Amino acid sequence: MTAPGRIASQAGDLIRQFNHETIATGDDWQYPPHAYDAIGSLAYLVRMLPQAIEQTMRPVQRAHKQGRVTIDGGADANLAVDELAAAVGDAAALAQALSTAVDRMHSAASPMGLDTRGLPEFEN
Repeated sequence: MTAPGRIASQAGDLIRQFNHETIATGDDWQYPPHAYDAIGSLAYLVRMLPQAIEQTMRPVQRAHKQGRVTIDGGADANLAVDELAAAVGDAAALAQALSTAVDRMHSAASPMGLDTRGLPEFEN
């Protein structure tokens, strides 16, 4: 696997770990500020997705420009590259929409706090 492929795989593994860690609440995952922090980090990640998605086309475009893209079964490389480019455009646009939504989540969570009155662990 190439370095960019490995890095993307590691990012996926870290999101899987996040999903596992956030299934249940615990000491470091029980209050609104915890969610706010996590949403902020997810917003950061998601804001970078459109560029990452678009840049996956670079090696394909380079090889295609040099006439070096082949397609299994002998299909038309131009059509295949055009289809990939259209799919990349759709995915990048959807990632941008996701970024906008996650930024909205972050803003909505921003004013949330915790009413600690009556909670024994916060008495002092």
